[in-house]
Amino acid sequence: MLKTLDLSQVIVLDIETVPQYPSFEDVPPHLQELWEQKTQFQRKPEQTANEFYERAGILAEFGKIICISLGIFSYNNKTYSLRLKSFYDEDEKKILEQFCYLLSKQPQKLIFCAHNGKEFDFPYICRRLLINGLEIPSQLDISGKKPWEVNHIDTMEMWKFGDHKHYTSLNLLACSLNISTPKDDIDGSQVRQVYYEEKNLERIVTYCQKDVITTAQVLLKFKGMDIISAENITIVS
Repeated sequence: MLKTLDLSQVIVLDIETVPQYPSFEDVPPHLQELWEQKTQFQRKPEQTANEFYERAGILAEFGKIICISLGIFSYNNKTYSLRLKSFYDEDEKKILEQFCYLLSKQPQKLIFCAHNGKEFDFPYICRRLLINGLEIPSQLDISGKKPWEVNHIDTMEMWKFGDHKHYTSLNLLACSLNISTPKDDIDGSQVRQVYYEEKNLERIVTYCQKDVITTAQVLLKFKGMDIISAENITIVS
């Protein structure tokens, strides 16, 4: 699997998102109505739109990106290493502008890899770019492309092996492949609380970077390679 993939052309990606407003009460009335309409079939019968709002971060129309973390492979002295870089800020447009600038310096045929990226990360970024009035980078723009022309790798899709109803979390996949993962002090369901209540964006960035590392290790396993040791993983500013 992926035997011919050139890792030097791959960027592993993960994003963290939160609702655009701290609570449902802070949402403008017209958006509250739209939220109720959007989620009416997703909520349990007894669940109100207010109670369901903590999940607003997963919908690009009601959420925003607070962190994009990237992992870049390099090969030296017959050993692979992984360099991590993160863009994060309370100003989403600033994050996206920095991300787009980095991509403008990269090859057109750059390959993105993410876990559940085709269903979440890639389209979410594109939607938020449009909402912020920014152009979609060519590496993410799949408009008019044939399926085999899209340079996106999704580790969850690969693990499905054609089973469209199958969902496997990144942590479960890593465990199944005998990849040890750091014991996180938070999970995805706590990101909103950490961001709005604890105001600890740095903690979320660390969590995002760990997911990039895990996804990169999963990709290596799919290629039949050894995972990268901790001493060969670095974070760059």
